[in-house]
Amino acid sequence: MSGTGQTGPWKDRMIAPERALPGRGTPMAIDNVHFVIGGPLRDAFAGYGDARFGMGCFWGAERMFWSMPGVVSTAPGYAGGYTPNPSYREVCSGETGHAEIVRVIFDPKIIGYGALLQAFWENHDPTQGMRQGGDVGTQYRSVIQCTTPEQHTLALASRDDYQKRLAAAGLGQITTEIVFPAPEFYYAENEHQQYLAKNPNGYCGLGGTGVSCPVGTGA
Repeated sequence: MSGTGQTGPWKDRMIAPERALPGRGTPMAIDNVHFVIGGPLRDAFAGYGDARFGMGCFWGAERMFWSMPGVVSTAPGYAGGYTPNPSYREVCSGETGHAEIVRVIFDPKIIGYGALLQAFWENHDPTQGMRQGGDVGTQYRSVIQCTTPEQHTLALASRDDYQKRLAAAGLGQITTEIVFPAPEFYYAENEHQQYLAKNPNGYCGLGGTGVSCPVGTGA
């Protein structure tokens, strides 16, 4: 997976929309059941919150989120670029503009969006631009894609608070892309869904800065 693909200076910047791969009109066919939790991956999820995070390789990020109490479904996928219904190989080429994203469906009666933000900030390095550790490329950039105005407000406030903590620790500027509304989410292939549950010894690129985030567990 990540860290083993082709790299080069062309992968550290977004491709121009007119040069992006054309993709396809058919969504990725996936088994609509979560390998760990057992519920659906693709559903309306009425009454639940819908959060989207990119923090490098989506394998380890997804495992982190599905382990949190109150999370009812997770799914890795691609978003934020130009190519419709891309494949993993296409995303890794740097020619789609997409980031590797984890969609997190959560029960707001059990866990707040703030707790998800805290896990996001503390479990990767949001200052690295188009990379995460040894994983180089636009698909590994740090991203928060907000599905509600309230999420957008909280995400921006948490970024500003965490930046103060990072600066105090002598670390650099946050490069995290925070967008609202969230762009279309394209599900990754079956082999990537809950990958680390199916392959317990598989690659996990998660690694934080060691700086705690002040965001609490409320809304």
